[in-house]
Amino acid sequence: MTAGEDGQVNAYIQLWTVGNYHWYLKQSLDFGRDPQKAPVCVCWDPERPLRLHVVTRGWTCITYDWGWTTERSPGLDAADNANVAVIDGEKVLVTTFRQCVVPPPMCSFELQLTSPVNQVTFLCKPQRTNQLSAFTADGNISVYSQDSGEQPEKTADGFRTMSSPLVLQKTFRLAVLQEEPLALRQLLWLDDELFVGVRSGLLPTSSTLLLLHPAQDATDTLAVRSEVEVAGVVVSMVHCSQTGTVALQLEDGQIKKLLYEGPEPSVEDWRDSSGCSINFPVPCVQMALCSISGEEYLLGLTDRSHLYAGDTELASNVSSFAVCNDFLIITTHSHTCRCLQLSTLSVKAVQTALASDGGQNDETLRRVERGSRIVTVVPQDTRVILQMPRGNLETVHHRALLLAQLRKWLDSLRFKEAFDCMRKLRINLNLIYDHNPKIFLENILTFITQLNSINHINLFLTELKEEDTTSSMYPRPESSLVQPQPASGQKKVDVVCDALRSAMESMDPNKFCLSILTTHVKKTVPELEIALQKVHELRVNRPEAPGAVSAEEALKYLLFLVNVNDLYEHSLGTYDFDLVLMVAEKSQKDPKEYLPFLNMLKSLDPNYQRYTIDKHLKRYRKALLHLSKCGQEHFPEALQLVKEQKLYSEALRLYAADKAQYKALSCAYAEHLVEQQQAEQAGLLLWRCGEPASALQAFASSSSWRNAICVAQQMPLPPDQLALLARDLAEKLTEQRRYSEAALLLDQYAKDCEEAILALITGAVWEEALRLIYMHNRQDITETNLKPALLDAVSAQTVFLDAQVATFTRHRSRLAVVREQKEKARLSMLDEDGPDCPDAELYSEASSVMTGSKYSQSNSRISSRSSKNRRKAERKKLSLKEGSPMEDRALMYALGEIITTVDKMREEVHNLLKALVLFQFDRQAEKLQLAYEEALQMMEAAVPEVWPEGLQNNQAPGQIQLQTASWLLSSSSSRNL
Repeated sequence: MTAGEDGQVNAYIQLWTVGNYHWYLKQSLDFGRDPQKAPVCVCWDPERPLRLHVVTRGWTCITYDWGWTTERSPGLDAADNANVAVIDGEKVLVTTFRQCVVPPPMCSFELQLTSPVNQVTFLCKPQRTNQLSAFTADGNISVYSQDSGEQPEKTADGFRTMSSPLVLQKTFRLAVLQEEPLALRQLLWLDDELFVGVRSGLLPTSSTLLLLHPAQDATDTLAVRSEVEVAGVVVSMVHCSQTGTVALQLEDGQIKKLLYEGPEPSVEDWRDSSGCSINFPVPCVQMALCSISGEEYLLGLTDRSHLYAGDTELASNVSSFAVCNDFLIITTHSHTCRCLQLSTLSVKAVQTALASDGGQNDETLRRVERGSRIVTVVPQDTRVILQMPRGNLETVHHRALLLAQLRKWLDSLRFKEAFDCMRKLRINLNLIYDHNPKIFLENILTFITQLNSINHINLFLTELKEEDTTSSMYPRPESSLVQPQPASGQKKVDVVCDALRSAMESMDPNKFCLSILTTHVKKTVPELEIALQKVHELRVNRPEAPGAVSAEEALKYLLFLVNVNDLYEHSLGTYDFDLVLMVAEKSQKDPKEYLPFLNMLKSLDPNYQRYTIDKHLKRYRKALLHLSKCGQEHFPEALQLVKEQKLYSEALRLYAADKAQYKALSCAYAEHLVEQQQAEQAGLLLWRCGEPASALQAFASSSSWRNAICVAQQMPLPPDQLALLARDLAEKLTEQRRYSEAALLLDQYAKDCEEAILALITGAVWEEALRLIYMHNRQDITETNLKPALLDAVSAQTVFLDAQVATFTRHRSRLAVVREQKEKARLSMLDEDGPDCPDAELYSEASSVMTGSKYSQSNSRISSRSSKNRRKAERKKLSLKEGSPMEDRALMYALGEIITTVDKMREEVHNLLKALVLFQFDRQAEKLQLAYEEALQMMEAAVPEVWPEGLQNNQAPGQIQLQTASWLLSSSSSRNL
């Protein structure tokens, strides 16, 4: 240092820091040449970090509290270059992260000044946030802005300029007397000619806000326009370029608002929407203004990693945060990066979101490297710049920012930007359609025009899936105005392929030939034949338009999309041998594999040739169609094909009903139906085609007696054989308990009235039996068979009723005991564990105690079974064994079965009572009526007990809607006997 004319030297205190193996001069305190102001003692505070104590020779004590901050441009529009400025002595290192990411200590460009820089601030004005001003140690403020002249796209050596340096526009000198170094601090650049700063107040516990603007004497001097005294030490200030709000924080955490636009600037308390004063619970080292649900909040981060919105704590593990474009981005000590859209959330919702771990498809959360901190966020973009502990920078595209930007692009029909971003960052391209299907289909020409690339359109088509990505991978935000489209009958992939193909064919089918082929191949059922036919057309009619695709190129592209063997077989299915050869030549097939086969096919008749091809391709229906046209000599082959592939219905449609082939096919179909246990259908088919003998056999085996009798009489059968047939059919019907039908056959066709009457008596068809007795004048059967059968029926019904009543009474008593035991167990558990015991409900009357795990495990095994098997499996769980886990449910089910059985006896008992009264068996009838009435009344009275009201609402097992016993009194056979 060189002494001045007075022999004195300047005294400086410089603060240096190191990062990325580079020493930065961060602050330079100039104490001037006055010996009395020269520092004699400098020391750091032993308790509070970054607090510096300075004592001068004139016994003045100055205390500086330093803090780390990232000076970034505050713009929110696309014109902002996401500038970040770093102080390095007499230089300001500026990096424009929108254009490039330059790792420190390098930068996009340097601003060289004549004195060490102590503060840097960007202009807080929309569209002009790239301008910055630097406050130097000699008291000057240098203003830099972008050069208004046009820059060449490329330099002489062929390189392109990514980021143009800022140009010095003006240098202001402060007209403020600075008695000690850095007397002016917390500088903000609010407008073109308006700065605000802070200096010490009249008292040690106060501060003065200075509003500075250029003096009117044109001397490039910043004069004090007004001063505002603040009762407290201002430690930080922040400005919002959207609302124009300036917020102050005092050293005790108080929050103030600066009103600077009026004639008399003033400071007032920060208040919420209800008018209450809001302050930080503890001082914060970083602040930002934001809007949450339409209300402006001041966010603050403490040195203990607590994030506050006013006096409300949002999170307690935050390492850094930034606010940009309605998004709050934070990094945490758990090595995650959160991104929340504040306009859609309340403060409570923000707290909840920051406290949650995030789900599988939670777009707001992503993992980051340990110790990552936010440097800046590129406005109207998807990039977040993070700095690692070792100093290097990393760019991440946060999913929430990315999807929000993609939705904006898609809503504004900027498909090109959205597609490029999604392709670069591996976002599923289905989102282009899924975001708003209606808008996409209406603007599909715009989509094709903007992409203007065959490869890009093909890439979009090949990624199409039926899955709706807005429901699975990228859920819509709750505030989204786009409603999910209702499912239509068409497949999504088919709709998109058809729409794109129609649009491309109307624009330029030659240019978009490959994409049109892709739309055919990508459909749910690939249209390979159509695609191959288009390739064949290209070969026959070569397009002459410039840039048109040749048939060879189109075929090569198809082979890229489709397996060569599949394409070969589909080409064979077109019956076009030129096309088949073209595909085979482009494949890796050996000519020895396909040439003999093709030559053999060419030697055949056209229909038989197509039959051979279709059979080779396993297209049996088409093969049968072509074979049916080949003449009589090939019918045995057709019949064999029908039997092997079970194409009976299709074959019958191809032949006339009066042809011999039709009859042969019908007989073969009937044999197949008999094998499938469908003998009645087989009989109808045989009867129709003129084979009555076989039809009669089929009807007889299926007990279709009416059809069998009709066929027998049509043939006709001799009377003795008809009677024998009737007896055989009646025997089968009797085995099936179809007594009335068996009696009809015996009476009318076998002419055996006695056997018919006995069949009716066996089936308890009393009235019909009486009709036949009197019709054939066989009253002797009344005494010998009918009356004894009536008495036997009364005895059987009475015994059955007694057994059912006894079983019902036993189960009812046991159910009461089981329920009493479970109620005692529930109460004992309540006594032991208190009234809040979560297991107490296990012993309620509506459920059963599940002591074993085998029942719960079995649910997974039967979940895929049919409903019938599922009900059967459920019943297996119910055991009437005493002490079983579900004994109460088993008892209820058994009681319900008994009631159902007894209730179904109504018609049978009714008919029996009428027959008993007719033959004057009054005592037996009265006894049966009384037993049945008592049984019904007893069961009716037990219903409320077995199924209490609470269980009836829940449809308990075995619940029955029992009809009352009074039905007997209203029937004709139950008058007072």
